[in-house]
Amino acid sequence: MSDEPIKPNPQIEQAAASDESIQRVHAILLREKPEPKEGYTPMPLLLLGFITAMIFGCTLYFVHYRGGFSPLVYDERYDPSTAAATTQVEKVDPVAQGKRLFQTCAACHQATGVGVPGVYPPLVGSEWVVGSEERLVRIMLNGLGGPLKVEDKDYNGNMPAFGPGGGYSWSDEKISYIVTCIRQEWGNKAGEITAEKVKEIREKNTRTTPWSASELEAIK
Repeated sequence: MSDEPIKPNPQIEQAAASDESIQRVHAILLREKPEPKEGYTPMPLLLLGFITAMIFGCTLYFVHYRGGFSPLVYDERYDPSTAAATTQVEKVDPVAQGKRLFQTCAACHQATGVGVPGVYPPLVGSEWVVGSEERLVRIMLNGLGGPLKVEDKDYNGNMPAFGPGGGYSWSDEKISYIVTCIRQEWGNKAGEITAEKVKEIREKNTRTTPWSASELEAIK
């Protein structure tokens, strides 16, 4: 075995030096790299908000300034005369609409319309319901207070106002639905009261306080 000293290999030394340099540079880069943070940076969120606002604004602009554009104009099969003849306006069922509104009244008059003895009068067969349209609409508009006789039975409750300015401020349409409903439910067989009729009575009605039975009886 030779006792001659091992000569260093220049290529190995050069490779080691290169590795050491790479490690130093990598350590510097690691030190300069910012610490990772949770969440989102503000700039992407601001940019996202700006793009969203632009899309929303452009949509509103197109809707308001579309110049009456309709895709049907460019449909070669579209015939305005035929379309007008086939278009049907769906008729509103006042009784069905009134049944939904009657949930407000059912707490006093009961779901079956029989009322509460001595307090809230019945709607079934009531002369106040199936009789004068003027009286019934005015009761709905202004309310009713004090003693009341229905089918020779005495009641003494308070009916709130449902017309404009009252506790509920129902429209003419809503009042027409509810009065038509109670005039045609539970075996009652009275005619429909339209929204136009309600409006007519409301316009000539100057009262702002609830009616009494005696005052209503003077109205034909």
